[in-house]
Amino acid sequence: MTGLADLSLTRAADAVASGEATSVDLLRACWANLDAVNPRVNAVIWQEREAAETAARVADAAVRDKQKLGLLHGVPMAHKDMYYQAGKLSTCGSALRKDFRPAITATVIARLAAAGAYTFAGLNMAEFAQNPTGHNKTFGNCHNPWNLPYITGGSSSGSGASVAARFNYMALGSDTGGSIRLPASACGVSGLKPTQTRVSRYGAMPLSFSHDNVGPLARTARDCARILTVIAGHDPRDPTSAREPVPSYEAAMDDDLRGLRIGVPTNVFLDGADEPVIAAMEAALLVLIARGATVSRFELPLMDAVAAYGGIVSRAEAAPIHAEWMRSDPQAYGAHISGRMYPGYAIPAAYYIEALSRRGPVLKAFAAEVFSKADVLVTPTIRTCLPTLDETDIDHGPPGTEHRFMAVSANTRPFNYLGLPAISVPCGFDPNGCPIGLQIAGRPFGEGRVLQVAGAYQADTGWHQERPPILGAVA
Repeated sequence: MTGLADLSLTRAADAVASGEATSVDLLRACWANLDAVNPRVNAVIWQEREAAETAARVADAAVRDKQKLGLLHGVPMAHKDMYYQAGKLSTCGSALRKDFRPAITATVIARLAAAGAYTFAGLNMAEFAQNPTGHNKTFGNCHNPWNLPYITGGSSSGSGASVAARFNYMALGSDTGGSIRLPASACGVSGLKPTQTRVSRYGAMPLSFSHDNVGPLARTARDCARILTVIAGHDPRDPTSAREPVPSYEAAMDDDLRGLRIGVPTNVFLDGADEPVIAAMEAALLVLIARGATVSRFELPLMDAVAAYGGIVSRAEAAPIHAEWMRSDPQAYGAHISGRMYPGYAIPAAYYIEALSRRGPVLKAFAAEVFSKADVLVTPTIRTCLPTLDETDIDHGPPGTEHRFMAVSANTRPFNYLGLPAISVPCGFDPNGCPIGLQIAGRPFGEGRVLQVAGAYQADTGWHQERPPILGAVA
């Protein structure tokens, strides 16, 4: 086979299982891209090549011996460097943890391994997962493989860039305010934030207990469906994880959207949107309409409350996690991280409790009104054309830089407070050659429908198959 690193995750796993390719072949194809491109993209923090090659050979032997294979057998992966693996480096993107090696392994890592995958690298990320752009003062900024001066999205910056640049077939990200969907959008890949509690968070670095989500970035919606089937489900080590049954998300995917009702918000999500982004969304809607969907446009309720309460919760919950370090070693943090954290210490407990206690009623009222009119919501993932790293460098940029910085995640944050599932899939390019993302959100535990819509869109479009020009002739 040729172009092995360009395969989707599902295609790669199926190729190994059928004997069409070996796991060693996949691994070396990914490494060829990594070696050629990572010095400019800076998506990878550390690697364990010898252990990965051993794992690949073991996977190939299992195929030859006709052993029972998992859904991800023989697929090499790399993950955002905040998923704990016992004895392995987990920097969390910070100088404070540059040498940290945990004693536990995250449940999602264990479940991926049980399905036959193995990990060979840790990926660059925002410091403690706290920016939406890809800046990192300790390990260096992550660069967009489509256009190097531009942001990758964050905080799962290395996850988005590495999947786009064909260093790996899938990467775990985390999503507290958009940190899976933003790099998926900026880097032209697919990224799924599941329903809050759908996936165990045990062994993942915490940021905001009420908003944190674990999910995949991969080439296609079908890839995300297969991964979610593997990682979702209750985990006794995370008592907050849902006990909802886990379906085969991939098996449930079809391209028939007849009767599907799509809602397009008329408030908030298009405020200040750039014309190329709006045009790409409207073109995507026509594709879905041709598949049998109908579109209605209406105002979403309670968005002021969602924004206000969501901001209180995320800041109040992040602050105590870092309180000891903020007292003992505040200079180790980037300026914008400190600026985000300090207000959290000043939020009255009554405000935080109110924001938490209102979450359920707000979600109930929102869902009752919105999902009586639509099965899914469609918006741009990022409402503007991508800014550059310089334009969003709030540690060193001029006054006003913070507005461009915060605008990056304006369309993703609401779904974290509401806890709803949402995916970003590529739907075009802006005038600078940077990808544009389409965000599809659904009702609680409605990942199957969200994935179905995303998969149907990708069946009729080829944006997810485009290859960053930085790869050039790398095989």
